[in-house]
Parts: sequence; C-alpha cells; structure tokens
Amino acid sequence: MSGFVEKPEPAQVPGLEHLHTGKVRDLYRNAAGDLVMVASDRQSAYDWVLPTEIPDKGRILTQLSLWWFDQLADLVPHHVLSTDLPEGAPEDWAGRTLVCKSLRMVPVECVARGYLTGSGLAEYRQTRTVCGLALPEGLVDGSELPAPIFTPATKADVGDHDENVAYEEVARRVGPETAAELRQLTLAVYGRGRDIARERGIILADTKFEFGFDGDALVLADEVLTPDSSRFWPADEWEPGHAQPSFDKQFVRDWLTSPAAGWDRHGEQPPPELPTEVVDRTRAKYVEAYERLTGVPWAY
Repeated sequence: MSGFVEKPEPAQVPGLEHLHTGKVRDLYRNAAGDLVMVASDRQSAYDWVLPTEIPDKGRILTQLSLWWFDQLADLVPHHVLSTDLPEGAPEDWAGRTLVCKSLRMVPVECVARGYLTGSGLAEYRQTRTVCGLALPEGLVDGSELPAPIFTPATKADVGDHDENVAYEEVARRVGPETAAELRQLTLAVYGRGRDIARERGIILADTKFEFGFDGDALVLADEVLTPDSSRFWPADEWEPGHAQPSFDKQFVRDWLTSPAAGWDRHGEQPPPELPTEVVDRTRAKYVEAYERLTGVPWAY
C-alpha cells in the first residue's frame, strides 16, 4: 500500500480545468488549450506522498528548472510558454507556476547515469548490467561509469515504482527512430548538465527527463535537473564504496527508516509527520543546490 497519505483537493480557478494531481505537481488546462503546471511543496519518499511539506520546495524546483532550460536551449527546445500567473489563481502559485505547450508525451522516463548507485547498483550486483547494458567488473556504490549510459524506465502512477526497461523495449514502444533520438538527447542534456554542475563543485550522478512531441519535434518537458529528478553529490565528499551525501531528500529517507520514526516502510501504515529539524535540513539542501548551481542567492 502506498500513495497519498491525504490527497489534497485541487484549487478551483476560473477558466482552468484540473487534469491531474501528481506527487508534486498539479496540472490544469487553460482556455487556449495550454497546460498550467503548479509545483507544490509536497514531498514524497518510498512511494508515499508524505503528510508534511517542505516550504518553498515547489518554487525552488520551478526556478531551477527555468534556469536549466536556458542553459540547454541550444540542445533541445522546451515546453515553457510563460511564467505569468493565470487570472484568479491563488497568490501562493507565484513562482511555482508554468504555462506550457500541450505535448504528446512519450511514455518513457529517459534516465541518464554517469555513476553507479540506486536501482542501477542493485541490478549490477546481480548481473553486472544496468538495463541490460554490460558494465565492467569491480564497480561499487558511487563508482563513475566508463561513459554515461541511457537507462530508460516506464512511467508509474502515484504510489508505484518506475520500472527499468531495456533500450529494445523503448524501441518497441515508440519506434526505433524515436528511441534513438531519445537516447541521443538524453545523453547530450546529461552531458551539458554534468559539465556545468562539475564547474560548481557538484557531481550529477544521474537524472531523468521527460520528452513530448510538438508536432514532429521532441521537446523537453516537466522539470529538469532538479534535486527531485537528479542525484547531486558534493564533489569534494565523493568517495566510492558507500552511499554518497546528496542534495535532495536524503534527510527525509534517513529519518523515515530510523527508530525515531517508528515506521515500517514495508508495512501498510502510512508514514508519520516529519519533525521540524528534518524539514528544515531538507529545505536547506534544496536551497543550497539552487544557489550553488545558479550562483544566485535564493530570495523568492
């Protein structure tokens, strides 16, 4: 059992049709047919959307994505049309709202990995492969791969795991030409992001992208290169052989699996409220990631 501890009621805004409530984002359609994407402060972990929010998280994700879209514009077009608030929208939507092109979304999570960890590490330990791609012997948690790899996954509903799939399965689902273009774009965007992050003392271990079609052209959608969609590690603390410190919700995961939480992640009970200290430390990590990457103080 997993999903929302308590599913929020979407805001009702004149002229907007509510389409979907996701783990973090609420999706609407305006009268022109464009999508309105609102990033909340909701936090997820272990396939649950937690009952405690992380203040400013949605704004940080939105503003960081906008910064990255600018850094990547010469590689791939993006879906953002405007950051203007729709008329009648709640004041709290400011800074966390994007008006976007309505795309024909590709039903694949496009994952790039430059380092071995997470589900890739689990598969490697069993088969010496990740998504069917053979890797050298002797790699450990946090090892840099010989070259970045494209390791796609299927998209999951709220409460379910994304499932890694082989490249051949992507080609079967979307066609060989689209699969090849997805792989090329994913690795190109990852490479740009990795290089920019490295200049700022951050390792981009892995990340996932979503693409959709605007006519015949693939367009980068959703969020991009944020702490929610990527693993960012401080470069000066990188030490293969164990889990790395990261700029994301690791404080949340660690607390939920600690005796202090009193929660069984494999049981059927929903997770408890997060203590203030965990919320504050998690927010600080999101802010630090934004500031180190963009070079701009967080002051929304």
